[in-house]
Amino acid sequence: TRFIRRVASAPNAKNLFNVPGNRTAPPALPESISVGNNSSSAALSVAESNYPAASPPATPTTRNGLLAPSSSFGSLFGVPLSAEEQRARFRRTYSSNSIKVSSLEVGPNSFSKIRMLGKGDVGKVYLVREKKTEKLFAMKVLSKKEMIARKKIKRALAEQEILATANHPFIVTLYHSFQSEEYLYFCMEYCSGGEFFRALQGLPEKRLEENGARFYAAEVVAALEYLHLLGFIYRDLKPENILLHASGHIMLSDFDLAKASGLPGGRPATISQRENGVPLVDTKNCTSHVRTHSFVGTEEYIAPEVIHNQGHTASVDWWTLGIFIYEMIFATTPFKGKDRNETFTNVTTYEVGFPNTPQVTPGCRDIILRLLHKDEWRRLGSKTGASEVKQHRWFSTLKWGLLRNQTPPIQPKLHRDGIGHNVRTIKESVSLDFE
Repeated sequence: TRFIRRVASAPNAKNLFNVPGNRTAPPALPESISVGNNSSSAALSVAESNYPAASPPATPTTRNGLLAPSSSFGSLFGVPLSAEEQRARFRRTYSSNSIKVSSLEVGPNSFSKIRMLGKGDVGKVYLVREKKTEKLFAMKVLSKKEMIARKKIKRALAEQEILATANHPFIVTLYHSFQSEEYLYFCMEYCSGGEFFRALQGLPEKRLEENGARFYAAEVVAALEYLHLLGFIYRDLKPENILLHASGHIMLSDFDLAKASGLPGGRPATISQRENGVPLVDTKNCTSHVRTHSFVGTEEYIAPEVIHNQGHTASVDWWTLGIFIYEMIFATTPFKGKDRNETFTNVTTYEVGFPNTPQVTPGCRDIILRLLHKDEWRRLGSKTGASEVKQHRWFSTLKWGLLRNQTPPIQPKLHRDGIGHNVRTIKESVSLDFE
């Protein structure tokens, strides 16, 4: 039996986040570095690693975050569990791509920190190298204390659940997850192509040609379709949350604003017709019972129904797809104002306008307009989900089943050590979260 590690589920979240009163800083990652001759990165890593040597050990996992048979496994959250309770509490995977459990246990000391990749309000993301294998990973380190103070516990658990559940070529992979008394650690796939936003900024005129935008839009549609099939609404699509694999293909990341259905969405109905040889699946059934009133998202990407506080469904993901396509082609978003209030007024009041240049095909204009319909029930994707979007004429030349075999428009530049150029040290856009 193979288990994917879940840091916490609803029944045990309370015990997980009981933070001791007087504690010093967490162990985080060790000061040892492996960066070749990059002295600046080395200095940064040591400066950020002033943690006490002695600290409680982190709860280990096996390689790839799969739980190893162990007598201590049952007391992961401080409560002894029987084998049957363990099976009920942790999600299994039956994927043919699942990696078999090995006996290796992993914790913070299994990695050497190279540099910081990003920083949020409850944690940081580091580029790390696993000491034993020399492989690079992205390590997200989340402070339990900060999550409690900022009421972000549900966000962290939602992200971990998606990462532990997902198995898709266009969604970042979670390899390990473990915890200390103060911190949660998510060891994820390192996407050496860096951030899609920065890749766009490095292009001539900071934009893609229409064919390139269509390619990346299709990969995003495939990832959203998969998330919807699992019963999740993404809710925060934007270039900053998309990473590039070394091959140039996209990887969706940052799922802390995602919303889980909480209930089985029902078996999706397969549509009889086929698009480019691929069966079309009705994904709307998987999230049709989910309607949330959270005010979340990124200013220029927020849908009208979110601003009006009418509640929203998975249709918000298709709105953000429309904004995303527009930004890839025109190097700006369609409703951007001088401040938040003006942006929101533009979103709720004005229709989409198109610049004179670059020229785009009628199909491109049509899909953007239909995705950015202010009435969520008339928006493209609102009837049958991703299948409706995939059937649009703008995608008529695409072979959906062969996306992974095609050469992406952007080919990332990598250093000899495999570290990419398009990395950032801080967030360049802020997602709103008023849930």
